[in-house]
Amino acid sequence: MVILGLDPGIATVGFGLISSENGKQRAITYGAITTPAGLPLSERLESIYNDCNQLIEGFNPDAIAIEELFFNTNLKTGISVAHGRGVLLLCGRQHNVPMFEYTPLQVKQSVVGYGRAEKKQVMDMVKRLLGLDKIPRPDDAADALALAICHARAVSSLLYEQWGDKDHSTT
Repeated sequence: MVILGLDPGIATVGFGLISSENGKQRAITYGAITTPAGLPLSERLESIYNDCNQLIEGFNPDAIAIEELFFNTNLKTGISVAHGRGVLLLCGRQHNVPMFEYTPLQVKQSVVGYGRAEKKQVMDMVKRLLGLDKIPRPDDAADALALAICHARAVSSLLYEQWGDKDHSTT
């Protein structure tokens, strides 16, 4: 199974593609989609869409794992992230790739074993679990890989096999 993890944003969208077979995951590729700050919002969204489109067409993932929105104190930042996230959801939907949403707490629990883990712990575990030489950069890429790992672990659980994906998919 090939899983595309997406960490939404407007300036930076982290992506991470992994292969998951027999309970083992390995990184295929990872990085970030970036948009210049001076561009109008519509052009930034178009750029994110086009790059996401290329990822999906180039790697043909079986599933997309995307972070569920979490608003903390900065509402303006949350709204711009929501714009980027919407474009990512649309792109996945247009390619008929099943999409699954995970909260930061779920990702940390799945990758580290503790839902309140520090970011550094998550990044270190991503490196270890995927057998990488170094922690993936930028941070957004490491977050995207963590999302993909979280989904790989979710679909391999006995509960998922019993109930299927009907309660988690956004498609």
